[in-house]
Amino acid sequence: MNDTGVREVEVVVVGAGQAGLSAAYHLRRTGFEPETGFVVLDHAPRPGGAWQFRWPSLTYGKVHGMHSLPGMELTDADPGRPSSEVIADYFAAYERTFDLRVRRPVDVRAVREGVGGRLRVESSAGVWSTRALINATGTWDRPFWPRYPGQETFRGRQLHTAQYPGPEEFAGQRVIVVGGGASGTQHLMEIAPYAAATTWVTRRPPVFRDVPFTEDLGRAAVALVDERVRQGLPPRSVVSVTGLPLNDAIRQALADGVLNRRPMFDQITESGVEWDDGRRVDADVILWATGFRAAVGHLAPLRLRESGGGIRVENTRAAADPRVHLVGYGPSASTIGANRAGRAAVRDIRRLLAAEPAAAA
Repeated sequence: MNDTGVREVEVVVVGAGQAGLSAAYHLRRTGFEPETGFVVLDHAPRPGGAWQFRWPSLTYGKVHGMHSLPGMELTDADPGRPSSEVIADYFAAYERTFDLRVRRPVDVRAVREGVGGRLRVESSAGVWSTRALINATGTWDRPFWPRYPGQETFRGRQLHTAQYPGPEEFAGQRVIVVGGGASGTQHLMEIAPYAAATTWVTRRPPVFRDVPFTEDLGRAAVALVDERVRQGLPPRSVVSVTGLPLNDAIRQALADGVLNRRPMFDQITESGVEWDDGRRVDADVILWATGFRAAVGHLAPLRLRESGGGIRVENTRAAADPRVHLVGYGPSASTIGANRAGRAAVRDIRRLLAAEPAAAA
């Protein structure tokens, strides 16, 4: 007998970004019905995944490698329109077209062992009992803030990429941007014309890629990220492996001195940052473009983490529990990778459910 009020489905999808919608599409296409066969739970207030939270100056024309969702192309998008609007509208149309019936806003608080071999998904909208789970929660909800001595004494403003409002807010200010990824370089190039001064610091020297990003290079990069998650290590981003594309805007910023990288400072002071060799930079703002971590805290009751700190994943399946699939995680964190992962997860889950008949109520 099931708990009173617990709803039963075959598959729960957590998250309605690129990976979650791809998974839901393939579930629908292969015969699972919304609400009875599967349910999609999304914590965001509206369609768009993490894209809806991007800063307004990130226009669609600046987005690199955005791949359409399966079954419906994104066409005729205005490159000058904010990507948050373009992609939110596209995702909303996609959900309507394929009748995915995403439930939102729903916060999934915990996934734990349930009754009769099922998983119990506890959320702000109630409890679901499911035979399989596709986790597509991405990283946006877990911005990574490094810790440095003196950080709490800084009298200026500290913010993360997740809170970046656009460049105008930094007019006349001295800004330190921390981080060597795509977001850090984009922030610097946007802020420099407005700010009184900018300083760029990174832990490692940035690597600029001055060769075309071929399919072979892409596969090699994904393979390196995949190897980490197969070993149960926390995933690195694909861009950390591929380096930064050396386009015309980057070349100009290098020539102008905007991308004049300094090594990581050793401490933060009330008025800025200092290095152990005596160098210092005064600042009004420290902008941490230091990336994100996988938002998988709700899976903690299942004890999926390995000693290395990550969840060991084989293709999309959690090695410790074949009922759980992680899409948009590690090697499938790119938009094209998320599409493929959604399809692969559904194929694997269909095999799992066919081999394990549902327990009697």
